[in-house]
Amino acid sequence: MRLSIINGPNLNMLGQREPGIYGNKSLKEIEKGLLVLGEKYKIELDFFQSNIEGELVDAIQQSGNRCDGIILNAAAYTHTSVAVRDAIAAIRIPVIEVHLSNPHTREYFRHTSLIADVCRGSIAGFGDESYTLALLWFERQR
Repeated sequence: MRLSIINGPNLNMLGQREPGIYGNKSLKEIEKGLLVLGEKYKIELDFFQSNIEGELVDAIQQSGNRCDGIILNAAAYTHTSVAVRDAIAAIRIPVIEVHLSNPHTREYFRHTSLIADVCRGSIAGFGDESYTLALLWFERQR
C-alpha cells in the first residue's frame, strides 16, 4: 500500500506557529513518526507540503495515479478552495481530511469545509494523532 500525505499552507511552520493550537512538533517530526508507523504496517509514504494552491492540486492529481489513498491537511484551503475540492472529486482513491485542531471550535470562517463532501472522512482535533488515525484507517481497509 502506498499513501500520499499532503499538507497545505503554513504547515511548514509547525512547531513555531501558535503551539497552543497546533502543538510543538514540527512537520518533519510528525512525518518521522508516520514513517515508523508506515514501516510497521508495510505502508509506503510520500510526503508533500506547499503553500501554493495549484501545487496542492497537482499533488492530489498525481497521487490519484500512483497511490492507494491520500491523507490531506489542506489547512486554510479547506475553507476556501474549490480547486482543491475539484481535484479530490476528480480522482478515484479515498482521501481522508485531517486537521490538527478542531475547526468547529475556532473562528466561524473555519466551520465550513469545502472538501468534506468529497473526502471519505474527516479527522480533526487530535493534534498530530489525527494523521495517525487516518493512517490506521487505511491500514484496516486492506
